[in-house]
Amino acid sequence: MTDDYEALLARARALVPVLRERAERTEDLRGLPPETEADLHEAGLFRILQPRRVGGAELDYVALVDFAAELARGDASVGWNLANLASHHWMLAMFGEEAQDIVWNESPDTLIASSFIFHAGRATKTEGGYRLSGRWPFSSGVEPSLWNMLAAVVTSEDEADASEYRIFLVHKRDYRIIDTWDSAGLRGTGSHDVEVGDIFVPEEMTLPVSALTGGATPGSSVNPGPLYRLPVFALFPFVLSGVGLGNAQGCLEDYEASARVRASTYNRAKLADLQSTQIKVAAAAARIAAARRIMRGICIEAMADAARGRVPDLLEKTAYRRDGAFSVNLCTEAVSLIFGASGAGGLYRRGTLQRQFRDGYAVNAHIAFNFDAAGSGYGRVALGLPSENPTL
Repeated sequence: MTDDYEALLARARALVPVLRERAERTEDLRGLPPETEADLHEAGLFRILQPRRVGGAELDYVALVDFAAELARGDASVGWNLANLASHHWMLAMFGEEAQDIVWNESPDTLIASSFIFHAGRATKTEGGYRLSGRWPFSSGVEPSLWNMLAAVVTSEDEADASEYRIFLVHKRDYRIIDTWDSAGLRGTGSHDVEVGDIFVPEEMTLPVSALTGGATPGSSVNPGPLYRLPVFALFPFVLSGVGLGNAQGCLEDYEASARVRASTYNRAKLADLQSTQIKVAAAAARIAAARRIMRGICIEAMADAARGRVPDLLEKTAYRRDGAFSVNLCTEAVSLIFGASGAGGLYRRGTLQRQFRDGYAVNAHIAFNFDAAGSGYGRVALGLPSENPTL
């Protein structure tokens, strides 16, 4: 790790106690408090993957795992929004230079939300661009964002033309935020719906998914670094996997601190002396450690491949998604073990454990962490069948 990496990570770590104190308010607001957003801006954390040429840190891709995990030790909702919004600066660097200039020349601190649910939107080609309409769910961090990356399927009246998956960069004035986010977990992410009603999007503000499969992109002329040559949707689970990791790590740390001093309510036995407690701690810690190695290892490997100009094959890409889901499932299992070991004391709303339990399962509910979907995707390719994922 470089000195810049460590310095920025230290800033994230310093926010953890503050985020814990604000966690209940963050849930009540169903979005990040303004002071939390300001803290993340001041620390430079939204810009960890933004190109250096516009003042960003341009850290390695593994930063998404490390920084999300650090913040999620304090509050998973904050880790989730940080990772989401930081990743969109990374993706914007793969658009053409004109789109980058339109967004970053106004302010390099601009936040960009997203919803990559392609079938939620419909687009048709027209002169100079596209007509876009649709309603997209789960646009995390949308309220403070000025732009939104919305995914849609481009269709044609000519049945001979194949449909195309494309991403559209849309200004806030052109979409409506619909207040829908009232969830059991990750309550503070503000992941509301957005709706677009037949707007024109210029060609230069769009990007085909086929340009994001690894290697050169439309943005490579100004952002030639390996970070911007990674296969975006193959590595998509690792945008958010660090949230599950940090949430589980924080949960384990809290339980260990409590078990060192706590006695059983019924027989006054010290919990740390009980073999069952020791085994639960070991089982949870092993899952978290294994998950961390998987997440970080794949991100580091992918960066090394990109640096030498190598694009992973389809089997490797589906393995990335398989292992991303598997690693987050390990984190969820760790949280479940700790919650079960905590007894009735973990049920109180004033405690952090119930929030960590809800957030852990909310992270796991993301389609990227559904092991049945990811495992099937890998298994098809491994068994010689065609992939059903058009984004890889």
